[in-house]
Amino acid sequence: MIKSVKIIDTTLRDGMHAVSHSFSPENVANLVRKLVEAGSNIIELSHGDGLNGSSIQYGLSPYNERELLAAANKNIGNAKLAAMLIPGIGTVKYLESLQEYNIKIVRVATHVTEANAGEQHIKECKKMGMTTIGFLMMVHMVSAEAILEQAKLFESYGADVVYCADSSGAMLPDDVKKKIGMLKDNLKIPVGFHAHNNLGLAVGNSLAAIEAGVDFIDTTLRGIGASAGNAPHEVMAAVLSKMGIETGEDVNILMDAAEDILAPLMKRPLVIDKYALVIGYAGVYGSFFLHAKRVAEKFGVDERELLYELGRQKIIGGQEDKIIEFAYNLSKKIGSGK
Repeated sequence: MIKSVKIIDTTLRDGMHAVSHSFSPENVANLVRKLVEAGSNIIELSHGDGLNGSSIQYGLSPYNERELLAAANKNIGNAKLAAMLIPGIGTVKYLESLQEYNIKIVRVATHVTEANAGEQHIKECKKMGMTTIGFLMMVHMVSAEAILEQAKLFESYGADVVYCADSSGAMLPDDVKKKIGMLKDNLKIPVGFHAHNNLGLAVGNSLAAIEAGVDFIDTTLRGIGASAGNAPHEVMAAVLSKMGIETGEDVNILMDAAEDILAPLMKRPLVIDKYALVIGYAGVYGSFFLHAKRVAEKFGVDERELLYELGRQKIIGGQEDKIIEFAYNLSKKIGSGK
């Protein structure tokens, strides 16, 4: 029987998507303080698309990333500060310039078929004394065997943990069990799972991953995150407590953090509306949600049709320019009556 599982709180990274990357230094300091009080051991902070992600393409943040990291450091205590780095957006040189901010864990995130893009970053992070996590995104797109092949690459580069990320919220529990089980049976390092809620299965899929033996799961307060959000931290902690699985966290304090500190900062309620559902149903990258809505409005096309087209074409993170291209093409079809 599973006795414990480690939770990584990613409110201040994945949750950035839902607030247009606008958490302030004060917001960061308050949330970190409360999470540490609740017993959270690992807290991830960066732009939603990782370190150095603030840009026109990925979304501009009104705050300098260094200000946010400094604010987190004020209250991090004995917890560990984590950050995401997507090769091509974040660089080793940029990460080196942040060493004063005490980042202990770096998640090097690549598309599920492109783990080799993170080799340099994994190795350099290890040289800097950081714990490294190989983070495979969009794992619904390929087989368990293909995921294992990429996970073994991360393991060979020296990653301490390998993660499966259901970036679209497109997976079903049986699929999660199969893919996590494949990694647990064939890797020597711990395995993690990151859920999204587009099909209403973030908690269910996280529990399926735990049943398959996963070592780490991701959560966010109130489930805040890209598109329909993630597995809610306070809910997962409560459910795991009822199951007798130890997390070392205080559920009441997590509820207070979600209700009293985070909720007033949310720009929109996290519901599975028709557009969020399409992302899970079509298997589209979750952070495309707001991009697609804005672009569809600009070109006068239906958001769902745009998202379905992105899914059909298997567009992945880093190809945000395709959203504009497809919207433009759809608008021309509408204009021609085709």
